[in-house]
Amino acid sequence: MRRVQCLLMMAGMALPALHAQNDWPAWGRDGGNQRFSPLKQISTSNVSKLVPAWQYSMKKEGQPFRASQSTPLMVNGVMFLSFPHYRVVALEPESGKVLWEYTARGDYDSPEHRQHSGPLGSMRGLAYWAGDKQTSPQIVFGTEEGELISLNSKTGKPNPGFANEGIVNLKTPDVMRGFNNMHYGISSGVSIYKNLVFTGVHNADETGSKGPAGDVRAWDLRNGKLVWTFHTIPHPGEVGNDTWPGDSWKNVSGANVWGFMTVDEKRGILYMPLGSAQNDYYGTDRPGPNLFANSIVAVDAMTGKLKWYFQAIHHDIWDYDMPIPPILFDVVKNGRTIPAVGVMTKYPVLFIFDRVTGKPVYDIEERPVPKGDFPGEWYSPTQPFPVKPPPFGRISFKYPDDIAKVTPQHEAACRELLEKEEGGRNLGPFTPLSEKGALMFPNTAGGAEFTGGTFDPTLGYYIINTTDSGRMGIIQRGGVDQSTLPSYRRGRFTGPPESPIQHIFPAGPPVAVDGWPCWQPPWSRLTAINVNTGDIAWQIPFGTVEGLPAGMNTGAPNSQRGGPTTTAGGLLFIGAATDRMFRAYETKTGKELWKVKTDDLIQGNPITYMGKDGKQYIAVATGTTLLTFKLP
Repeated sequence: MRRVQCLLMMAGMALPALHAQNDWPAWGRDGGNQRFSPLKQISTSNVSKLVPAWQYSMKKEGQPFRASQSTPLMVNGVMFLSFPHYRVVALEPESGKVLWEYTARGDYDSPEHRQHSGPLGSMRGLAYWAGDKQTSPQIVFGTEEGELISLNSKTGKPNPGFANEGIVNLKTPDVMRGFNNMHYGISSGVSIYKNLVFTGVHNADETGSKGPAGDVRAWDLRNGKLVWTFHTIPHPGEVGNDTWPGDSWKNVSGANVWGFMTVDEKRGILYMPLGSAQNDYYGTDRPGPNLFANSIVAVDAMTGKLKWYFQAIHHDIWDYDMPIPPILFDVVKNGRTIPAVGVMTKYPVLFIFDRVTGKPVYDIEERPVPKGDFPGEWYSPTQPFPVKPPPFGRISFKYPDDIAKVTPQHEAACRELLEKEEGGRNLGPFTPLSEKGALMFPNTAGGAEFTGGTFDPTLGYYIINTTDSGRMGIIQRGGVDQSTLPSYRRGRFTGPPESPIQHIFPAGPPVAVDGWPCWQPPWSRLTAINVNTGDIAWQIPFGTVEGLPAGMNTGAPNSQRGGPTTTAGGLLFIGAATDRMFRAYETKTGKELWKVKTDDLIQGNPITYMGKDGKQYIAVATGTTLLTFKLP
């Protein structure tokens, strides 16, 4: 009898691990955002046989088309999916049958919402909390309306014990600071550790440097009460305030987490990737390095107390942010295992730190960068670069050496375009804007984007898709008659009305002819970095372009939005490429093994899970449809 009881106890102990193996309970699958699944039913030997399983339409009658950037969750036999118009559904993961649906309140079709939260709203991801003795399991998310919502995961109903009937109003006076008419919301999924949920903020770009705070806050999931606040622009007496001369720190907006945070669940450390301070493209009223903008900041998750930080860009005037979710992994170096964190801005370089101490695993150098000549601007004389790994995307352009030579006609047209701009006036990495115009590499979309990378612990490979993107940027004083400018110089962004500065970016594509960029390909890349050596393990052009000469592969431009996922089956799954293909690669080599054309561009990240039918599924959101695949 005792032996039977022991066996039952052992079986019971194994169940949580079994669920963890089969499930995808967080945006990055785990708090460390590795996006790696131990499932291996689908492998390199059979992935070519994948077929569609079921699909779910996210489009609602009478609502305008809004492409999803969502990543679903799969927990204890239920899939949870969020998507535009603040909708959340629970689905049967083997069939797509709807179990419950919830729609949050919000004026998502208002001009203000469309201007500041784009076509997506906040529905890039959800968080799952297993609950405790007093609270049942919850699905937690934020909205662009500035609300944090907690739903019963079994019923989809708001938790009445969480703040005001399941909703926390994030627009509190301490963060709004009197700027009550300015946008304040959440654009990505929140993070959870124990009984705390951590919120960043999406505050409006290009509205002047002053506005709501970019502070990170922690809330108690049992009652919705505020637990701690971290000032991302340091107040007097706090570390980093001296990087804001005089009173320039007061009421500065930005320096916010608008992407995804990362948690070391074993050590209780929260890693906050902070974006640019406002305004994004000039800082005449904020001289100095401007901590903690463009920094990775590690704090005690339970208290918010600062542990360490690193600023990846000093005084950002390029809108490079730090949107890439940090990834936790181990580095084996000189026979020693180092718990590490990988950090990126939109710039295609990877910084690797000891995640406990903040000490770089590979050396970081402060290198001289070009200085601009715009009156009143403060320029950092140096920017940090890791010695290893090397840059894995284009960060400069030299005319005419780097001009694209895809076809003679394309090369001639690019020469004509660039000669009007004196070759682009790119002076190397971190070339600043100028009144005459300058070619930035990468442009404001990156490099890399918020969908981030993946890590395969069996190989020690950090893998991410990037785009070699560039754009002419102009900064000018006073009003500008855009009708006098050539089309590729006409603006999309302008300074706030009270500012003497008006800066302009082209509304059309980057410096390109017929959609083909004017610099040498590849235009997009998929890169695997061996974190144990700091070397690039492999790199391939990512995506395809129609009309190229036979045998040429340039990668598809602008294919950085939509990230990868790896599995123990030796596979890497990714959409993102603008050719609208969903692909599987061999993780070890980068060899393409399978692909399928989708109706819309995939801008989210795929997940994989095991269904109750014993089948491993791959799921990914594309456009307004969630697609799933399995073996026949």
